[in-house]
Amino acid sequence: MHREGEGENVPVPLLTSASSTTRLRRRSGPDPFLSLCRCFSFVTSFSAILCIAVNVLSAIRSFKHRSDIFDGIFRCYAVFIACFVVLAETEWNFFIKFWKVLEYWVGRGMLQIFVAVLTRAFPDYSGERRELVLLQSIACYMLLTCGVIYVLSGILCIGFLKRSRQKQEISREQAAKDLEELERRREELEQLLLTE
Repeated sequence: MHREGEGENVPVPLLTSASSTTRLRRRSGPDPFLSLCRCFSFVTSFSAILCIAVNVLSAIRSFKHRSDIFDGIFRCYAVFIACFVVLAETEWNFFIKFWKVLEYWVGRGMLQIFVAVLTRAFPDYSGERRELVLLQSIACYMLLTCGVIYVLSGILCIGFLKRSRQKQEISREQAAKDLEELERRREELEQLLLTE
């Protein structure tokens, strides 16, 4: 598009593509389903970290007071396996590559249920550590609930839906970046045409 001005044709920058990018950005907000999955993943990670803390405290107490060495060793295993739950929730590609079963929600839920059972095992009913037993119950039931939800969601193929939506979101973000790069390049070329 050109405009007459002082005897020469001066190109007028096209504003349609910039406005379309703005509309595209406004239209493509965060996916509510993926946001809900991220919140649930955060709750699950928090529950697993709470289980880690409870098991560490129980292991320290078992080794310190020499009340039950086997309970302390058992707690160390629970801490180790609970760390796998936290890593699985980050969905770190390097970790998932070696533990493919944790990519699927049924496998992830079964691991969470196992950690919840390990955390709940050997409770102290003597009333000696009432606060620790309460924290232990809260942590294990939270993680158990998350694990059951993961297993049921996995059976209903919601994990597959989440992975599909994540791929779409990544493709959309890449397309938006490519479009921005093209627009930047177009503006540079227009500037070159104006200076010549």
